[in-house]
Amino acid sequence: MRPIGKLMIIGGAVNKGSFAETEYDQNVERNLNFFERGILRKIINESRLKEDSIIEIITTASQIPQIVGPEYKKAFEFLGSKHVNILDIQNREQANSDAIVARANAADVVMFTGGDQLRLTSILGGTRFHDAILLKYQEQDFIYAGTSAGAAAASENMIYQGSSSEALLKGEIKTTQGLGFIENVIVDTHFVQRGRIGRLFQAVVNNPRTLGIGLGEDTGLYIDGEIMTAIGSGLVILVDGRFIKDTNLTNIELGQPISIDNLIVHVLSQNDFYDLKTKDLTIVNSQYNPIPQDH
Repeated sequence: MRPIGKLMIIGGAVNKGSFAETEYDQNVERNLNFFERGILRKIINESRLKEDSIIEIITTASQIPQIVGPEYKKAFEFLGSKHVNILDIQNREQANSDAIVARANAADVVMFTGGDQLRLTSILGGTRFHDAILLKYQEQDFIYAGTSAGAAAASENMIYQGSSSEALLKGEIKTTQGLGFIENVIVDTHFVQRGRIGRLFQAVVNNPRTLGIGLGEDTGLYIDGEIMTAIGSGLVILVDGRFIKDTNLTNIELGQPISIDNLIVHVLSQNDFYDLKTKDLTIVNSQYNPIPQDH
């Protein structure tokens, strides 16, 4: 069944402007450029009640929640949001409490910050809070937004460990179960800046049914039903393994290089969209077949 809710997964380092900087007011014009056409604005615009939506910022993944939470709260409030709260769930007992579940049920948007995605899933996975937001995503006009760790954890399976430089050596990446908002994809973040293309290649060759999604910084995907639209200022890389012809994966030892024949890679920039059902990519600003921006 197609979920009624929407996903916003972001590659990390969202340029929301740092309200911790003393000179922030002097730089507000530069930051506004991002605000007005950027990812946080998109979250507000797509939410059920726009500026009146209840937004819960989930800082569980972060080791510095006392810094990260207020930064996002101020950023959303600067853009006009009137009901922004910080939900710092630090253990499973909290995630199973009536008070936390009530806040999840009241929220129109949950925004998961960056940090450690394994921390996120180990604390929240299978709790009443997790069940509540999964149900809301399926049945209501609700947005799950996540940056960095929050994006990586959104899918059914997630990458939680693996060096960039050695990711195409067998066994160098580690995956586990994510929060399960979207199936048959796997997400990697800080993608372009940290050279993680090899991590995604290995995740896809391990199971070619899985679509690899690599999100650059200040870049994300807005997922509404079957349609994924690129948002933000950078690149989204999609790795499609369905047409792989050959690989040495099962014939090599751990730590040896992996060979792959005929792996397909797509690159999306702002407003391009990909249909998860038909597997078709549409480049909005195509030099051959341009289409209107408001597709």
